[in-house]
Amino acid sequence: MDLQQHLEQSGLFQNLELLARQVVEGFISGIHKSPFHGFSAEFAEHKIYNTGESTKHIDWKLFGKTDKLYTKRYEEETNLRCHMILDNSASMYYPEVKQLGPDNLNKIGFGVLAIAALMNILKKQRDAVGLSIYSDEYTHYSPEKGSERHHQMLLARLNEVGTLRSSGSGTRTYTYLHQIAEKLKRRSLVFLFTDMFQTEAEDEQLFDALRHLKFNKHEVVLFHLLDRETELSFNFENTPKRYKDVETGMHIDLFADTIRDAYEEEVRAFMSALKLTCAKYKIKYVPVDIRESFAKVLNTFMIERQAFG
Repeated sequence: MDLQQHLEQSGLFQNLELLARQVVEGFISGIHKSPFHGFSAEFAEHKIYNTGESTKHIDWKLFGKTDKLYTKRYEEETNLRCHMILDNSASMYYPEVKQLGPDNLNKIGFGVLAIAALMNILKKQRDAVGLSIYSDEYTHYSPEKGSERHHQMLLARLNEVGTLRSSGSGTRTYTYLHQIAEKLKRRSLVFLFTDMFQTEAEDEQLFDALRHLKFNKHEVVLFHLLDRETELSFNFENTPKRYKDVETGMHIDLFADTIRDAYEEEVRAFMSALKLTCAKYKIKYVPVDIRESFAKVLNTFMIERQAFG
């Protein structure tokens, strides 16, 4: 059975909800130098106390443990609308992984599990979450809701993304971002998980679409998913190999050492330009190595969620 057949029969993960909960619990237990140090898994039921707020709902027991002031959140509080956008194009299935697991992920697996972990936190915070998935077409849209039924539906859809895999005919990310922007009428925190693979000629159109997302005062975070070892450092054996573009099918035969320096220089220049352009349009740019933990994604969420007002 090849990878595609396996995905179609079983979905990406055996128990996505359990894995997401384990990711969040592991993140919390590993926090040492953050405002959340000392929290249990119930930290999502609290928010940092801001000077001038009523002291009525301060959790004094938590203050005794952390020496920091937090107020309790209540069920009727839904202060955040969060929309997740997942790139499901062919390049997101790199590197090929026979059996996906928390410690053995390709880019699409990392993106799915990261979104599921964020949804776990949002669920605890009783915030509303929506989801968009695109590949070579816009395959799924769910508006922001906070119900348990909605949460389970999104988990099921995420776990099915392998069956929605694109044909590899190319991905016009900017087209779908414009469509998503049209659907998001109320101010939201928007997380885009993508590897940013598109042609150079499309870069301007892509940022025009990201600016469109900013139009309704949404806060936008771009998580740039990469396999740093091979996609940034081009760390391959110096033997003759065929390198194939999974988006277009184009290929080239060469020795890795002959182009490594030039390749790394081009990638660094691309990422530097990407970072500067994001900063220009007040889009938070976060490069993420899929071989590392989810801490960078979850830390970014904590910071953005606290700043979102």
